[in-house]
Amino acid sequence: MELIDIGANLGHESFAHDFDAMLARARTAGVVQMVATGASREGSPKALELARAHPGLLFATAGVHPHHATEVTAEGENELRALLREPEVVAVGECGLDYFRDFSPRPAQRRAFERQLELAVECGKPLFLHQRDAHADFVAILRQFEGRIGPAVVHCFTGTKAECFECLDHDWHIGITGWLCDERRGQHLREFVKDIPAHRLMVETDAPYLLPRTLRPMPKDRRNEPAFLPHIVEELAKDRGEAVEVTAAATTATARSFFRLPLPTQRSEPSEP
Repeated sequence: MELIDIGANLGHESFAHDFDAMLARARTAGVVQMVATGASREGSPKALELARAHPGLLFATAGVHPHHATEVTAEGENELRALLREPEVVAVGECGLDYFRDFSPRPAQRRAFERQLELAVECGKPLFLHQRDAHADFVAILRQFEGRIGPAVVHCFTGTKAECFECLDHDWHIGITGWLCDERRGQHLREFVKDIPAHRLMVETDAPYLLPRTLRPMPKDRRNEPAFLPHIVEELAKDRGEAVEVTAAATTATARSFFRLPLPTQRSEPSEP
């Protein structure tokens, strides 16, 4: 299988001590390309740095997560605009709304989201979106930009069947993570992932977060990493009632088209970031 992890927080400090080994494990597991998530003014340049250090293997997004919404000042917006000009940056985000934790005031979240959607209109790159417990406002804001923004993926989808179908009605893509494997919180996803069209479905780890609870053996440090993406695909294929190879091929083709990724190059030793 050849897989693409569309969302991994590779700039996280937990990867600093074994970054190259982590990438090697991912490639051994069949993960041929990964998109490093940029989610803050500090993290987005770091994601770009990693992508530049590993051309053809890593790519980056540039954005500000709703937890950091107050960072989207005029200066922060200009920084993002500059990052989005870089070819290694393949999407705008992670951006959106998060009313579950409310680490930023909701009005600030909405303003930051709108400003990043404007950046997406300017640069024409796809959107890498975050939404948790904010579906109505999330959809309402995106509707204001219909016909102006390009493709969008609702990363790490955790919502209801009705919310999923509404996203699909808008032609947005759905990103599935190890949340699917959580019997406490993700069981409902297993009931309708089979209804997501293959050309709208992608897979991701959201590493180092969301370690699949069905993974055996569990890593001692409980850290998720891209090498575990095949396990998520196996669980997803089971719920979709199709062969693992079918799910793998479809999600990889969809991701490559969505992010406009080149075909992977021959494996080589990664350079220093």
